[in-house]
Amino acid sequence: MPRPAQAPDHDTAALKRLLGDQHNGPVPTFVSACPKLVLLAGGLVLAGCGMGGFSLEKVDVDRSLVTSSVQADTVGAAGFDVDQITIRNAVSSADVEETAGKAIAWANPDTGSRGTITEVSEAKGKGRLCRRFTGSRESFDGVAMFRGETCMVGQGLWRIESFKAL
Repeated sequence: MPRPAQAPDHDTAALKRLLGDQHNGPVPTFVSACPKLVLLAGGLVLAGCGMGGFSLEKVDVDRSLVTSSVQADTVGAAGFDVDQITIRNAVSSADVEETAGKAIAWANPDTGSRGTITEVSEAKGKGRLCRRFTGSRESFDGVAMFRGETCMVGQGLWRIESFKAL
């Protein structure tokens, strides 16, 4: 048998130890090639897995699953309106001189939203007292920055005149 087809000497000695003392003849070529065949077969299996079997481009949405849901616009709009009331109350009850340059924290346990109000300034115009402010709102649907204005419309009554996302 030509030399390249034969197992190396160190492999032959190891295989003879595995086969035991009952075997005195040469080690069969198949037995000496088994570890190489196992590695080759494993490599071919792994190569087959990587040859275009799975692609994220082929993945599609499974429309067969149906879960209960609530329309996003009703939850978000209602929660946002309630948060505006909480923000209005925080701005209207703040001592503008004492909180100058400081952030005012607010939280609404009903919606789980929270944030800070900054840059509160007070001005009198058109015969009424108004407060302009900037702030943030953190909720389940993300973080939003806003600018608003609330004005006193009666004795101790405040109304939001503007509230816009930045």
